[in-house]
Amino acid sequence: MSQYWSAVVHGLTPYTPGEQPKLPDLIKLNTNENPYGPSPKALAAIQAEVSDHLRLYPDPNGDRLKVAVAAHYGVTTRQVFVGNSSDEVLAHVFQALLKHNDPILFPDITYSFYPVYCGLYGIGYREVPLDAEFAIQPDDYHTPNGGIIFPNPNAPTGRLLALSAIEQIVQANPDSVVVIDEAYIDFGGDSAIALVDRYPNLLVTQTLSKSRSLAGLRVGFAVGHPDLIDALERVKNSFNSYPLDRLALAGATAAINDVDHFNHSRHAVMATRERLSQALTGLGFDVLPSAANFVFARHPQHDAATLAAGLRERAIIVRHFKLPRIDQFLRITVGTDAQSEALLAALTALLKP
Repeated sequence: MSQYWSAVVHGLTPYTPGEQPKLPDLIKLNTNENPYGPSPKALAAIQAEVSDHLRLYPDPNGDRLKVAVAAHYGVTTRQVFVGNSSDEVLAHVFQALLKHNDPILFPDITYSFYPVYCGLYGIGYREVPLDAEFAIQPDDYHTPNGGIIFPNPNAPTGRLLALSAIEQIVQANPDSVVVIDEAYIDFGGDSAIALVDRYPNLLVTQTLSKSRSLAGLRVGFAVGHPDLIDALERVKNSFNSYPLDRLALAGATAAINDVDHFNHSRHAVMATRERLSQALTGLGFDVLPSAANFVFARHPQHDAATLAAGLRERAIIVRHFKLPRIDQFLRITVGTDAQSEALLAALTALLKP
């Protein structure tokens, strides 16, 4: 029945999300979910919201959540936008801030939703190659453009760009919006939110899915100059005035405010990541330096697809991208110490001659 499709739909290549298998007793290391649960205060806030109040619409502005985000990062609520996952926030960003005559720039190896949004909204883009070590080089972004976007740490590589390098890119592009997608920043980097008061062309997006263990709640936000936030609000209110439900607003607000739980879980992930990276290196893997809750690794003597298939046979799933330059890498989510030990034991067996 595709004769009813619009020309836009015919031309789309949709994003492929990570597999969500239903198999029991599976070690799931393919979608970068946090192995530790959400803040107990967030769960209590969600449970308290399950009441007769669900018959009422939620706050369309998400004011309580904006207050929590603003307080946490030392900005004003006029600098905060909230949405239904950072993916929806990014969709609004592409529509509101990146749709211009010149092509936007993003790395050739990065979050694969970016070209999907460009196709959906009719935005031209140019991919900027990462260097030989899979790092972003700021000088490569000193060229005319309609906007710049990249994750920091980058995904799927996990490599972090220093805050000074981000500032260099922002300074070199005063007439373009620079969007820093910080889905993984809490696992080893400094947020570019620290720069937004100095640069009106800088927008930073984050999610509560990773470091705050709320992937199932779907909450994201952006921080930037009030003029950028106003553009996002205009698009949101032309699309869905109530993007976050009552449960999401309550849980997200409590999670942002529970700093102790946030720090405990993210530091646990970071410690396991370092041990896992060292162990993989000991098995002969080349492991890129990661500031995320995953590692990106390849083995010079073993095919990545074959290793991924072998792990699957042992009820462990990791992410393999069949893409140029990275088809020999595996992206491995940092799980618990026990999950890491099981992964390493399985890889040890698979690497035996």
